Amino acid sequence: DPGNGEQLYECPMCSLTCTNIQILEEHVDLHLEENGFSEGGNIRDLELAQQLQSEEDKWQRAEEEKREREEFKKLQRQYGLDNSGGYKQQFLKNMEREVDRGRMQPFEYHKRKADMMESLAFGIDDGRTKTSGVIEALCEYYKNENKDVRRVWLSAGVDHFHSSLGDRGWGCGYRNFQMLLSSLLQNSLYRDCLRDTTLIPSIPKIQSMIEDAWREGFDPHGASHFSSRLHGSKAWIGACEIYSLLTSLRMKCQIIDFHKPTGAMGTHPRLFQWVLHYYSADNESGTKVVCTSKPPIYLQHQGHSRTVVGIEEKKNKSLCLLLFDPGCSSQEMQKLLKQNSDGTNLKLLRKFVGSLKEKQYQIVAVDGVLSLEEKAARCRASQVLISEKIP
Repeated sequence: DPGNGEQLYECPMCSLTCTNIQILEEHVDLHLEENGFSEGGNIRDLELAQQLQSEEDKWQRAEEEKREREEFKKLQRQYGLDNSGGYKQQFLKNMEREVDRGRMQPFEYHKRKADMMESLAFGIDDGRTKTSGVIEALCEYYKNENKDVRRVWLSAGVDHFHSSLGDRGWGCGYRNFQMLLSSLLQNSLYRDCLRDTTLIPSIPKIQSMIEDAWREGFDPHGASHFSSRLHGSKAWIGACEIYSLLTSLRMKCQIIDFHKPTGAMGTHPRLFQWVLHYYSADNESGTKVVCTSKPPIYLQHQGHSRTVVGIEEKKNKSLCLLLFDPGCSSQEMQKLLKQNSDGTNLKLLRKFVGSLKEKQYQIVAVDGVLSLEEKAARCRASQVLISEKIP
C-alpha cells in the first residue's frame, strides 16, 4: 500500500511490486535464468532438428544413388551390356536348361552344340530359324484375292529368320539384318558389293562386322555407347548400327526418323505414306500385284524391330504394312506357305495405321550402291548426323 510512504519497486518483466530493491534484483535474476534456460533449450532443439534433417538428406541421397546404380545395372542387363556373355554362352545355357527339363535328349544337345560351334567357327548362320518362299506364296495369294485389296507391292524375295536359343530376348536387330541381307544377296545390283558375304552371317559374325564399320570411322558416337565392342555380348542394336553396317558394305541407304506421331490417336500415317512411295515410285504398272525389286525395309521402335516386306492399298484407300517379325516362329511362318483362301494367316504380317502407335519409329531403306568416294563421304557425315527427321 503506497499510502504508508514506503518505496515500491515494480518488476519490469512481470509488473510484480516489491518493497525491497534486493528482493527485486533477485526476482529479476530468476526471470533472466528462466529465459536463458528456455533460449538454450530452443538452440539445442534447433541444432537437433538440423542434425536430424542432415542425416535424413544424407540417407535419401544414399538411397537415390543406390536406386540409380540398380537401375543402371538393370539397363545394362536389359541391353546386354553387363558382361554376362553373348550368343554362345546363352545358347549353351538354354540347351542345358532344356536337357534338365527333359525337353531335349543329351545326344541332341551334343549334336546341336557341335553344329553351333561349327557355325560360329565359319561365321555362317546355321539356317535353323529360316523360312523361305513366303514372298512367293504371298504373290500367288494376292493374284487370287478379290475381296478388299486394290493394290499390293512386295519386296524382292526375303527369307524370314527368327530368334533362337542363343539370341532370344535381344537378337531382333541382327535377325532383321539377316532378312534384309537375304534379299540383297538375290539382287544382281548389290551382289558385287557383297562378294565377301555370299552366305548369311551368324549373329556373332554380324557383331564383328559392325565393329569393323566402327573401326572404319562410322558413327563414333554410337560406337562409344558400346565401348566399340559388340562381339561376345548380348547388346541390342538399332537403326544406326544397321545403317553403319550397310554403308560400310557400300549400300546406298538412308535412315529416317519419324520422331513424333503425325495422325490422330498417336498414329504415324506419314510413315505409311513414305513406305508406299518407296515401293510404288518406280513401279507404277497397272497390275494389282507388283513384285518389285526393292529390298525390304528395317523398321525400329523402342524395344523391338521388324522388317517391312510390302504394303497393301485397300479398296477404301487405307494402307496396311506387311511385316516379318523375328519373334514369330518358323512353325507360324510355315502356315503362310499354304495360305488359305480367306487370308486369315496374314494376321501374322498385317499392321494397319492404328496398329503402330509407338511414340517414335526409325526406318533404314536401301536404294542403290555407293562408289568408294561416296562411301567415304558418308562415313565423314555419319560422324556428325546420320538420320533425317520427318517433320
